[in-house]
Parts: sequence; C-alpha cells; structure tokens
Amino acid sequence: MEDKPGFDEPSVLDYVKSIFKDWSSFSIFLHSLWDARRREEMTRLLAEEIPQPEPAPAPSPAGHFPWRALAALGLALIAQLMLEPPAPRLQLSIGFYVLALALLIWSVLASEWPLAPLPPDRVASDPQAARMLPLLAAAVLGTAAFFMLSHNRFTIWNLAVWLAATGSLVYALWLPRRRAPGAVDWRWVAMLAGAAALIIFFRIYRLDGIPSEPFSDHAEKILDVYDITQGQTRIFFPRNTGREAIQMYWTVLMSWIFGTGLSFLTLKIGTVLFGLFTLPYVYLLGKEVGGRRVGFLALFFTGVSYWPNVISRIGLRFPLYPLFVVPALLYLVRGLRTRNRNDFILCGLFTGLGLHGYSPFRIVPLLVVLAFILYLLHAQSAGARRDAWLWLVTAGVVSFFVFLPLLRYAVDNPDAFSYRALSRLGTVERPLPAPAYQIFFSNLWNALRMFNGDDGDIWVNSLPHRPALDVVSGALFLIGGVLVLMRYLRGRHWFDLFLLASIPVLQLPSVLSLAYPGENPALNRTAGALVPAFLLVAMALDGLWTALEGARPLGTLVSAGMGPRVRSLAAWSLTGLLLAACAVQNFDLVFNKFDSNFRSGAWNSSEMGAVIRKFGETYGTTDSVWVVPYPYWVDTRLPGVWAGIPNRDFASWPIDLPKSQGVPAPKLFIFNLQDEAAEQMLMQLYPNGELSRYTSAMPGKDFMVFFVPPQ
Repeated sequence: MEDKPGFDEPSVLDYVKSIFKDWSSFSIFLHSLWDARRREEMTRLLAEEIPQPEPAPAPSPAGHFPWRALAALGLALIAQLMLEPPAPRLQLSIGFYVLALALLIWSVLASEWPLAPLPPDRVASDPQAARMLPLLAAAVLGTAAFFMLSHNRFTIWNLAVWLAATGSLVYALWLPRRRAPGAVDWRWVAMLAGAAALIIFFRIYRLDGIPSEPFSDHAEKILDVYDITQGQTRIFFPRNTGREAIQMYWTVLMSWIFGTGLSFLTLKIGTVLFGLFTLPYVYLLGKEVGGRRVGFLALFFTGVSYWPNVISRIGLRFPLYPLFVVPALLYLVRGLRTRNRNDFILCGLFTGLGLHGYSPFRIVPLLVVLAFILYLLHAQSAGARRDAWLWLVTAGVVSFFVFLPLLRYAVDNPDAFSYRALSRLGTVERPLPAPAYQIFFSNLWNALRMFNGDDGDIWVNSLPHRPALDVVSGALFLIGGVLVLMRYLRGRHWFDLFLLASIPVLQLPSVLSLAYPGENPALNRTAGALVPAFLLVAMALDGLWTALEGARPLGTLVSAGMGPRVRSLAAWSLTGLLLAACAVQNFDLVFNKFDSNFRSGAWNSSEMGAVIRKFGETYGTTDSVWVVPYPYWVDTRLPGVWAGIPNRDFASWPIDLPKSQGVPAPKLFIFNLQDEAAEQMLMQLYPNGELSRYTSAMPGKDFMVFFVPPQ
C-alpha cells in the first residue's frame, strides 16, 4: 500500500500482533510465504486494523479575527429573517444576501472561513475475487426466487429463498475485514447523549395530538395493514395508486409491540421511529465528510428542524425516503474514499431496501450512477478507474437482488407499478398544462427556492408558503453551498460537486410532477434532499467554529484577554446561541404554528369516532350507525378508525338512507351541518328522531347527529 497523508505505517510489532491474532490470520501468514496474493491480502488487512487519526479541523491559516465571516453570517441571518411570513420582504432580503455573499467570498479569500478537510483517500486495489460456490448459489436461488415471488404474495417459502439468495450474494462478495476498536471519548459521548435526548423530545412530544387528525391516505394505509392481519401478505399494495410494503409490515409490528391496534397513533409511532433511525447515519455521514463535529452539527440540525420532524409525524411513508438515502450515501462516499468493496455491498443493500419504502426513492439509483461518473471524471479516481466499474456493478447487483420481489410485481403488473409516477410525469390522468420543458424548469426553480423561500401549499405535511428551513439553518445552508462551491473550484474534489448536485437530483420526484405542478415543491417528495442540505448547514457552522477558535485578538485593547480559552469560549458561545435559536424557532413551528394550521384544515373525525364509540358502548352495536358523505368533508372510513373498527366504511349516501329502515333501532346518523337534504330525508323517515348539533372543540367543525331511539 502506498503512503497517504494520515496513514500510519505498520510497525514490526503490528505485524507480529496481526499474525498471531487468531488462526485465520496465522493461516493467511503461512500461505503468504509462497503466495503473493495472500501477502497483498495480509498487508491490506493489517492496514485496516490500524486506527487512522480523524482529520482535525483546519484553523484559519492567517489566524486573524474572522470579522468578515461574522459580518457575512449576520447579514445572511438578517436576509433570511426577512423571508419569514407573514410578510416576506424579498427584494430587501436579496440585497442583504448579496452583501453577505460579497463578504463571504472576501472571508474565504482571506482564509477566515475554512471548511473541515475531507479525509484522505486510501490507495488500495480490489482483489477482484469472490467465493464462487456462494456466488453460484446466489444465481440459482435468485432465479428461483423470481419465479416463486408470483401473484403479489410473500410466503414463507419464497421469502426464505429470496433472503437466502441475497445472503449468498453478500457472502460471496464480502471481503474479510478487521478493525481495532478506538479509544472512547466519554465527554463527546455525553455531548451526543444530550443532543439525542433533546432530539427525542422534539420527535415524540405531543405525538398523540400533533398532527391531530388523520386524512384519507391514513384510511388507505390502515386498510392495507388490516389486510396483512387477514393473511394478505402482499409485496405491493395496489390500493390508492399503489404503495410499497415496508411501512405496512412495520405498522403491524408496532401494533403488536405497543398494543395500540390499527390506529392513527400506531402509524405515527412507526414513522417517528423511522425518523429517529435516520439520525445515527446522519451523524456518521457528517463524520465521514468533515469529522465528528460536522457529524454532531448535522445530527442536531436534522433532529430539531421542523421539516424532518413534521414528515416523520404524519404517519405516512415520507421518512422512509431520507431513512435509506443517508446510509446509501454514507457507504457510497466512504467506499469511493477507502476503495473497499464491502461499502458498495452495503450501499447496494440500502438502495434495494429503499426501493421497498417510498416511491420517490426510485431516483436514488440514478444518484449512485452520477456519483461514479463524477468520481471517474476527477483525479481522485486515479489508479482505481477499472475497479470503480466493478464497484458500481457490485452495488447494482446487490440492490437488484434486494429489489427482486418488486421486480417480479413490476413485470406482472407494469401499469400498476408505475401508475403513480406516470400520473405525475405524463398525461395518464390529465394533459400537461404547458410545454413539458417550461414546467420542468419552473418546477426546478420552485424546488430550489423552497429551502429559503416557499415550501409550497401542501398543508397536510408542511406550513404552506414559508421556508423549509428556519432562519439559522436557511442562512447557513446558502453559506455552506457557497463555501463548498469555492472549495471545489480550488481543489476539484469530486465529492464537493456531488454534494451540490445531489440536492436537485433528490428533489426530482417533486420536480417531475409535470401534470400537477401545483404539487411542487412537496416536503415529502423532496425529503431525500434534506440530507445534503443539513450537511451544508453543519459544514458551514463548523467552519466558523474553527475560525473563531484559531483567531488572534481583534485589537490591542482585547489582546490580554483573547487567549485560547477565551477564543474557545467565544466559539462555543456563538455556536450554542445559534443552536438554541434554531431549536426555539423550530419548536414554535412544529408545536404551535403547524399544529394550529393543521387543525384548521383537518376534519374532526376523532370526535365523530368518539360519538360512534359511545353509541356502541351504550347499545352494544355499531351496525346501526352511518355517516352521510358530503363534498369536501370527512372521509367516512376515518370515524371507524377512532371507534376501533378500522375495516368499516360508515358511509350511507342520501339515496341509500331509506335502506336503514330495515335495521332495528336504535340508530345514529352523522351528517354535515350544511346537508339540508340529508336532514329533511331523515326527518321524513324517522319522525320520532332526535336532531342535535355536536359542538366541536375546533371552531367551524360542528356536525349534526340524528338519533333514532329504540321502539
């Protein structure tokens, strides 16, 4: 192995320890005495065992006080604050951002705002070997699994064969690797634990009430989950234009573990856990590209921010997009740096799993290919270009094996599998409202400005027409983008260009809504882009932190008190202030503004469900309860979810109300306040009925209750 910066050359003692570590190591040593390939393998394994030092944040070379950087940050914060609703001042904000950009560029040229250096690339070559017997078994089992995964059903047998095929493939390609454990920094562990506690609070606080009510998509999900409990173990759930399977089976597991049944709360518990599972990988990805401090900051901003918090609370598949994007990117980026095949195997596994999660993830294979193209076009790939093609094939084949069940469904049902995407991209449901290229570039612009300007008008998973990021994150996001772009122009590292390009690519599922441009931007379909966005935020703040810690006194008046401790205190204080401001605003966005806006838009199916449940408890049946549908009113399946009857639609259209006379009393009818036709018909059918108005806790959401007493 060639020497690289940051790589510790093995000592004689290291060689001796490695040889006698275990029988496998000793066997490799014996074979290496006459086998050159085994000598190369032994050297590689030894190199991986030696802990490599984490690159330290680079202090400002000039060491002077970063007044330009601080001024740029201040102007950017003012500019972002001016974009806050209810009265954004766009032109004034642009002016302040232009001034901030000028100062930012000046500060970079003056070496005031450094980014944490990317870790050094490791020089290694792929052995281009595999275990042939497991590889052959994977091919045979994979073929068998494809034919067995028919009729859109998981069975014990086809599931076992599919998992065996995937496991055989991974075992055939996996390279033996050993890593020595590093020392534990308990102060850093305590810091991470504190951040984790705050983030968990943000994610689970008032989960039972925020969001307050389900909507039609939740009714569809609960019916899909109910089907599983009835033995319909589908690979793809075709109801409501089709849904992938992971959330459905996960919700069944949550209902068993928490005892919450097939309910709205069960859906929310499951998706909140998806959001929490994302965060450790956010930390690891940040640590991979900038050190543990970047990882910590990325973890914090992602954990408390309103965007990922809200899409995790909704109870739909939305958080599955970033959940699988983060590990796929981590292993992809780390694999191209360390040139270790195992990382590409893991990248393929998470890419394949992501395809079973949420439809927008289907753009990620394109992102993986883009990463390899950019890598091959840059100098960092020197000496590894031939291996890079092998790594791309490795990731692709592994993800293909994981994708097999959905592939079989897509082959059998191509229209159902692609309907949702084609209905937004093409003219399946409606003609395009303008030329496709015009809509595309308009959508792209709207998606790119969602971070700092307008996140769209979809009220069920966002606060409409406000920035997707808070004031602090929004300012640091733009600053981080400029810093990474300038670093790329100076150093031409493929990762910097990839990081910037990944944002619009991960937004494409929303941008490509050409038939329905009003659905763009959507925080759920762009959720994968929050990963690189918060990386930019973390990298920017980490750079300023580094600049402050390495600064010399601003002038002679403060020279006596500007020692290392004071500089460190100043850096920690500013960082703490920014993090606190971020947390306070995001708390208000989620638990006050979003909650209030959602309640005003959602129908109060929970109160209707409470009325139905009380009727059932009083009279021992709910078979004589109906909800009369009305345009743009409550989904008549949702009151049953609250009443503990998730598989029943309580709808009885006005034309069908006379049929209720054949059902013994008592009877209960719920209908819209403005539905005079239903009221008149019920009064004619049941002259002895009792009409009352239910007063909702939410203004404007009252409804009518018509009770027919027992004879």
